[in-house]
Amino acid sequence: QAQLVESGGGLVQPGGSLKLSCTASGFIFGSGIMSWYRQAPEKERELVATIDATGRRTNYADSAKGRFTISRDNSKRTVSLQMNSLRPEDTAVYYCHVRIGTAIKWGQGTQVTVSS
Repeated sequence: QAQLVESGGGLVQPGGSLKLSCTASGFIFGSGIMSWYRQAPEKERELVATIDATGRRTNYADSAKGRFTISRDNSKRTVSLQMNSLRPEDTAVYYCHVRIGTAIKWGQGTQVTVSS
Protein backbone atom coordinates (compact mmCIF):
# COMPACT_ATOMS: atom_id res chain seq x y z
CA GLN A 1 0.00 0.00 0.00
CA ALA A 2 1.40 3.39 -1.00
CA GLN A 3 2.39 5.61 1.88
CA LEU A 4 3.94 9.07 2.19
CA VAL A 5 5.27 10.32 5.52
CA GLU A 6 6.27 13.97 5.95
CA SER A 7 8.65 15.37 8.55
CA GLY A 8 10.52 18.56 9.31
CA GLY A 9 7.75 21.00 10.06
CA GLY A 10 7.79 23.31 13.04
CA LEU A 11 7.89 26.87 14.28
CA VAL A 12 10.35 29.28 12.69
CA GLN A 13 10.84 33.03 12.82
CA PRO A 14 10.28 35.20 9.75
CA GLY A 15 13.34 35.07 7.53
CA GLY A 16 14.29 31.64 8.80
CA SER A 17 14.58 28.30 7.01
CA LEU A 18 13.08 24.84 7.26
CA LYS A 19 13.59 21.65 5.29
CA LEU A 20 10.66 19.31 4.83
CA SER A 21 11.17 15.69 3.90
CA CYS A 22 8.79 13.05 2.60
CA THR A 23 9.63 9.36 2.67
CA ALA A 24 7.73 7.07 0.33
CA SER A 25 6.93 3.38 0.43
CA GLY A 26 4.65 0.90 -1.27
CA PHE A 27 5.09 2.02 -4.87
CA ILE A 28 7.76 2.48 -7.52
CA PHE A 29 9.11 5.82 -6.33
CA GLY A 30 11.15 6.45 -9.45
CA SER A 31 7.98 6.50 -11.54
CA GLY A 32 6.18 9.12 -9.52
CA ILE A 33 5.82 12.85 -10.09
CA MET A 34 6.26 14.30 -6.62
CA SER A 35 4.80 17.55 -5.35
CA TRP A 36 4.42 19.63 -2.24
CA TYR A 37 1.12 21.34 -1.54
CA ARG A 38 0.07 23.51 1.35
CA GLN A 39 -3.15 24.56 2.97
CA ALA A 40 -3.50 27.55 5.23
CA PRO A 41 -6.48 27.95 7.59
CA GLU A 42 -9.67 28.76 5.72
CA LYS A 43 -7.89 28.62 2.38
CA GLU A 44 -7.85 26.09 -0.42
CA ARG A 45 -4.99 23.68 -0.80
CA GLU A 46 -2.44 25.03 -3.27
CA LEU A 47 0.47 23.62 -5.22
CA VAL A 48 3.88 24.78 -4.00
CA ALA A 49 6.37 22.82 -6.10
CA THR A 50 6.62 19.78 -8.38
CA ILE A 51 9.51 17.61 -9.49
CA ASP A 52 9.39 15.03 -12.26
CA ALA A 53 10.35 11.38 -11.92
CA THR A 54 13.95 11.96 -13.00
CA GLY A 55 14.48 15.02 -10.84
CA ARG A 56 15.54 17.11 -13.82
CA ARG A 57 12.38 19.21 -14.13
CA THR A 58 10.89 21.33 -11.40
CA ASN A 59 8.04 23.79 -11.23
CA TYR A 60 7.18 26.32 -8.55
CA ALA A 61 4.29 28.49 -7.55
CA ASP A 62 5.08 32.17 -7.92
CA SER A 63 5.07 32.51 -4.14
CA ALA A 64 7.82 29.88 -3.85
CA LYS A 65 10.12 30.92 -6.69
CA GLY A 66 13.55 32.02 -5.51
CA ARG A 67 12.90 30.91 -1.92
CA PHE A 68 11.97 27.21 -2.04
CA THR A 69 13.80 24.30 -3.65
CA ILE A 70 12.31 20.89 -4.31
CA SER A 71 14.60 17.89 -4.73
CA ARG A 72 14.42 14.12 -4.69
CA ASP A 73 16.66 11.17 -4.02
CA ASN A 74 15.26 8.13 -5.79
CA SER A 75 17.76 5.83 -4.09
CA LYS A 76 16.42 6.90 -0.68
CA ARG A 77 12.81 7.25 -1.82
CA THR A 78 12.63 10.78 -0.48
CA VAL A 79 11.53 14.17 -1.73
CA SER A 80 12.48 17.35 0.09
CA LEU A 81 11.44 20.97 0.16
CA GLN A 82 14.06 23.45 1.31
CA MET A 83 12.32 26.64 2.38
CA ASN A 84 14.30 29.83 2.91
CA SER A 85 13.36 33.40 3.71
CA LEU A 86 10.13 32.21 5.26
CA ARG A 87 7.25 34.64 5.72
CA PRO A 88 4.23 34.56 8.00
CA GLU A 89 2.07 33.89 4.96
CA ASP A 90 3.92 30.61 4.44
CA THR A 91 2.22 29.29 7.55
CA ALA A 92 0.23 26.22 6.52
CA VAL A 93 0.01 22.47 6.65
CA TYR A 94 2.35 21.13 3.98
CA TYR A 95 1.44 17.93 2.17
CA CYS A 96 3.52 15.55 0.12
CA HIS A 97 1.79 14.25 -3.01
CA VAL A 98 2.60 11.64 -5.64
CA ARG A 99 1.05 11.03 -9.03
CA ILE A 100 1.71 7.94 -11.13
CA GLY A 101 -0.50 7.93 -14.18
CA THR A 102 -3.99 8.57 -12.86
CA ALA A 103 -3.24 7.34 -9.35
CA ILE A 104 -2.49 9.84 -6.59
CA LYS A 105 -1.60 9.65 -2.93
CA TRP A 106 -1.35 12.26 -0.17
CA GLY A 107 0.71 12.31 2.96
CA GLN A 108 -0.81 13.24 6.31
CA GLY A 109 0.76 16.71 6.32
CA THR A 110 3.21 18.58 8.52
CA GLN A 111 2.56 21.95 10.13
CA VAL A 112 4.80 24.91 9.33
CA THR A 113 4.31 28.03 11.41
CA VAL A 114 6.22 31.21 10.67
CA SER A 115 5.92 33.64 13.53
CA SER A 116 7.98 35.83 15.79
